Amino acid sequence: MNFQITVQPSGRAFEVERDETILGAAIRGGIGLPYGCRDGACGSCKSRLLEGRVIHGAHQPKTLTEAEEADGLILTCCATPQTDCVLEARTVPGAGEFPVLKLPSRVLSMSRPSGDVAIIKLQLPATQNFQFHAGQYVEFILRDGARRSYSMANAPHNLGTPAAIELHIRHMPGGKFTDHVFGTMKEKDILRMEGPFGSFFLREDSDKPIVLLASGTGFAPIKAIIERMQHLGLARPTTLYWGCRSKADLYLHDWALQAAADMPHLTYVPVLSDAKPEDDWQGRSGFVHQAVMNDLPDLSGHQVYACGAPIVVESAQRDFVAQCGLPADEFYADSFTSEADKHAA
Repeated sequence: MNFQITVQPSGRAFEVERDETILGAAIRGGIGLPYGCRDGACGSCKSRLLEGRVIHGAHQPKTLTEAEEADGLILTCCATPQTDCVLEARTVPGAGEFPVLKLPSRVLSMSRPSGDVAIIKLQLPATQNFQFHAGQYVEFILRDGARRSYSMANAPHNLGTPAAIELHIRHMPGGKFTDHVFGTMKEKDILRMEGPFGSFFLREDSDKPIVLLASGTGFAPIKAIIERMQHLGLARPTTLYWGCRSKADLYLHDWALQAAADMPHLTYVPVLSDAKPEDDWQGRSGFVHQAVMNDLPDLSGHQVYACGAPIVVESAQRDFVAQCGLPADEFYADSFTSEADKHAA
């Protein structure tokens, strides 16, 4: 038995099949709902249920608390409707624009810009037209059916010849996928993936100044967005804050410096939380989101795009809205939730 979902205030409607999540059906139908992890861990898909009834699958309790659920909030990524439903949710223009494809990819090159980060380029099959927005991600389908998500670090216009996507992968010791990447994976290996996914990409219809906030390998989709902005010739004032532990963790520091030199409207601010004596660091230190607040105490007229560790993204969202006047609907995020994060108590 199928149920109908109506999204307000847009009025868009779509059908959900039996035992299908609301978000799964929306993606299948090209309906642009906001979302990130698709796994009940990040909260990007949180919406308000105005009418109807749903049952939630597994999700992190902190992502949707009992109080929030009692107040009518749901996570569309793990909510299965039991009746026709009406949702209150922002639709994201462009989020459902490109078809989600399953496709093979071939490891074209591998490099190690720092000890625990690998930059992988994956050649796309010439027979399939893989399209995406700068900032979106793909999921790798492992042999046991498990999935791992990584953002594209290059913009769609910058795939090169042969066409390839660039990924930045941090080694998580014991990680099912990253142990393979850093241990046995080699050039010409074939990986199976699906995408594009996610609603983390530049809202190009705005002229507001932009804060790009990255922590660690959260720099990957931010890099893609910068490439997109340069390609479009956008003149919106933009500041890139990249937070890492040590100087070595700024694995594409020279790239960011060059981008700021090439783009008159882009400023680059690296921030180290744990600078080592050998770093000889003369730049900013401390928490990266605090550096933003120190520089921009009034964010009421800005858009913020934040990506990286959940604690950084959550702290930025909370403090920018509460203390700097950022409109809640102008904070766009992609929280890099690891498998360990998902299974934490």
